[in-house]
Amino acid sequence: MVLTWKEIENTAKKMHKKNKKIVFTNGCFDIIHSGHIKYLQEAKKLGDYLVVGLNSDSSVKKLKGQNRPINEDRDRATVLDALVPVDFVVIFHQQTPYELIKLIKPDILVKGGDWQPKDIVGSDIVLANGGKVKSLNFVEGKSTTNIIEKILNKNSN
Repeated sequence: MVLTWKEIENTAKKMHKKNKKIVFTNGCFDIIHSGHIKYLQEAKKLGDYLVVGLNSDSSVKKLKGQNRPINEDRDRATVLDALVPVDFVVIFHQQTPYELIKLIKPDILVKGGDWQPKDIVGSDIVLANGGKVKSLNFVEGKSTTNIIEKILNKNSN
């Protein structure tokens, strides 16, 4: 379900009251690939609910450059929402999901294996609340950037 910030705040409060474990991750998820799927499946196994913070279009442009994202944030949110492991999607417009993490107070914060737990944005919030921060398995060679480069190389031949 794609939620607003107010909706996820209320939902998170209800989940915490019921002692349900909230797992949070974030990213651009521009072109969904098998690396994303494996990562989201692994994240979901860590708790009761998986919340995905999705970078807005403007946020992706700042991170990845003017040619990104390929897909608009509402479309990316719709695709993520259709995936079995994902319970909630929330779009954030800031450079990082720090404020969103502060709002949700997840029990477990995860990112892909190319991140060290100490470098994951929001780890200070989660650890201060007694939660865990994990770096999940990275699926080598699977990335949106690689897919885009492959398409561009095929079209230039």
